[in-house]
Amino acid sequence: MSAADLAGLRAAAETYAWGADRRDKAAWRAVMTDDVEIVGPGFAITGLEANLGSIDHLAHAFVATRHVVHDIDAVIDGDTARGETRSTAEHRIAGTDGTDTLLVWAIRYQDTWRRDGAEWRFARRELVVDWEELRTVRNVGGGA
Repeated sequence: MSAADLAGLRAAAETYAWGADRRDKAAWRAVMTDDVEIVGPGFAITGLEANLGSIDHLAHAFVATRHVVHDIDAVIDGDTARGETRSTAEHRIAGTDGTDTLLVWAIRYQDTWRRDGAEWRFARRELVVDWEELRTVRNVGGGA
């Protein structure tokens, strides 16, 4: 695999993460195929427009999120790549008593990318949660 291809796969994963955190549908649109399928614990969503609706769910369910891409292993075969993207996702849940909770997932995405011109896009992502952790959050400087 070339360094350019690995950089392209990573750029897609980081744009996906950034788009989730910023609730930016245009970012997701840039890194997903029209027929993308995203599967996870208890859900399977097919199609770009349907998956863009997940951004609305994130905005409704969580005060904020932070997705961090750690590393990627992939094999490229022509214009298709398959691999695993390891990430951490933090989901801030508003509390009713003034204390928020952070739901943290250790994730292994099982990814299939498709090359579209010079860009890599997700054709399929399967979200595998290895473990989750709950933490109490307190504000220390202003941001949600």
